[in-house]
Amino acid sequence: MADEAAAIRIGILFDHRIDDGRSFEQIVQLGIDDVRQTGRLDRPVELVAEFGQGLPSGTAAEVEAAFARLDAARVLAIIGPAISDNGFVARDLCDAYELAAINYTGGEQTRSEWMFHYQVGSLEEEPFVLARHLASRDLRTVALAQDRSPIGRRYGSFFEEATAQLGIEIVARVELSPVATDATQQVAKLRRHEADAFAYLGLGQSARPVSVAMAAGGWHPPAIANSALMFAHAMVEWRKEYDGWVYCDAYSDRNPSLANLVARLGPDASQYGKMMLAAAYDMGRLLAEGLAAAPRLDRRGVKEGLERVKLLPAALGTPDTTMGFGCWERAALKGGYLVLRQWKNGESVEWRG
Repeated sequence: MADEAAAIRIGILFDHRIDDGRSFEQIVQLGIDDVRQTGRLDRPVELVAEFGQGLPSGTAAEVEAAFARLDAARVLAIIGPAISDNGFVARDLCDAYELAAINYTGGEQTRSEWMFHYQVGSLEEEPFVLARHLASRDLRTVALAQDRSPIGRRYGSFFEEATAQLGIEIVARVELSPVATDATQQVAKLRRHEADAFAYLGLGQSARPVSVAMAAGGWHPPAIANSALMFAHAMVEWRKEYDGWVYCDAYSDRNPSLANLVARLGPDASQYGKMMLAAAYDMGRLLAEGLAAAPRLDRRGVKEGLERVKLLPAALGTPDTTMGFGCWERAALKGGYLVLRQWKNGESVEWRG
């Protein structure tokens, strides 16, 4: 029997925790099982999860320790981490250990020979999407709040380029700690410039005190943000102050692959959230397709197998979004993987213009 063969061990590296991680693992496993049912994987796949509280609230050392535990468990590949700061740490570990991983951060700099990238957002491309959105609404001046971190500064530098291309002026800018709990002074400073619009760029924890300070001060300009506002899918209490904000998300209500997945899960789908549901399912399929295409079931073989995955329909993004890798191609998602959405009356709705 095929199931008598030893299981393939795949690691999951969690670098932050909203829930206990089991729901994410369940959907990754669903994606793997869907590929396995085609008969192209001749043995079961076992998921091995490790948690290390990474940056910005934890440490790089915690990520390194979790990675080492997965290596010691002899996994053939890893899914994770989720935050770009920790993606930089894991990238170098992947190359040192010659152990392939698919991270789901927003940073293209997390990619390397052994580190693949499933783009849940983009530090480099989101600023251009947001700047074009401002231009489409004829909003020509903007006040900017950004994290004082590698993520915030990377976003900010590309936002400068994007706005300059479109003739939009950044008239004021403040930086915040990525773990800030109060932004009253920074918001007051930005407000004095009477810009046409407000923009937030960062990981997301500091977006909460910014929105609270804006609401408390009665300042309600047209507001945009990067994919940081996706945290509000899990943090329901954050949505009130984000009402009206337009932001970059990663799922579309029009994607048939996501709709089919939601229909299959029925009432259970609501517990996951559509973005996490799509991302976990896609990464499970990507990893399983890489295993199926691997010329041999060792670590280098899995890396080579991932490079052979092509044009899979993605559950994340717009209906035209596909995913795959290649020789020195480490970005999984191709097409409309960034989707403008707006928080409105406690719900995230796709922006229609």
